[in-house]
Amino acid sequence: MAGHSKFKNIMHRKGAQDKKRSAMFSKLSREITVAAKMGAPDPDMNPRLRLAVNNAKAQSMPKDNIQRAIDKASANEGDDYEEIRYEGYGPGGVALIVEALTDNRNRTATNVRTAFSKNGGNLGTAGAVAHGFERLGLIEYPASAGDEEKVLEAAIEAGADDVESSEDGHTIWTQMEALHEVAGALEKVLGEAENVKLAWKPNITVEVDEDSAGTLFKLVDALDDDDDVQTVWGNYEVSDEIMEKIGA
Repeated sequence: MAGHSKFKNIMHRKGAQDKKRSAMFSKLSREITVAAKMGAPDPDMNPRLRLAVNNAKAQSMPKDNIQRAIDKASANEGDDYEEIRYEGYGPGGVALIVEALTDNRNRTATNVRTAFSKNGGNLGTAGAVAHGFERLGLIEYPASAGDEEKVLEAAIEAGADDVESSEDGHTIWTQMEALHEVAGALEKVLGEAENVKLAWKPNITVEVDEDSAGTLFKLVDALDDDDDVQTVWGNYEVSDEIMEKIGA
């Protein structure tokens, strides 16, 4: 179990995806539909769907929207999406993993490649950077969920592997297979989490300077703005001073 969380900064700046709520809801709906198609349309019977529904609720997505996305899968409507992962390098040698759900592989590949090349990055081949990350379960709670000691105790009891606490909140790590079980146990003690998902956690982080940080965040934003892109993960770390300077 370990100390302070730098992961908020690594994953994406807080609120970066709140800029465009409708785009975010559309991505969440897509994940719910795909999850419901791949398993049972009942969140209690389908861990991936439960995860998607919980994340949608955490972003204040209306219940009607959630139900509509599930119904679409049950009626076998909507496009067939496939999951694709892209890997590449951003400015300053930062490694990036881009997760997408797409109904048109060529369109998505072109858009992702363009975003990388226009913003100082290079798209690599599959497996180019993933070896530098671990695939883990991630559970996030706001600081209001409790102090460091309370959250640490709850996490140990629930079977989590690691906890990082800061004034921004708490980041709890689990093994990939244990995510749903640990999240369920924590919910009984700490209430509903802000975020429950599978994550790519970097083994080593790269400190990014001011020049590279500005371009890097333009690249992450360009990727985030693409409808097919679900999540962007990176191994970058940017100091608070630089974050303030570039207004991120």
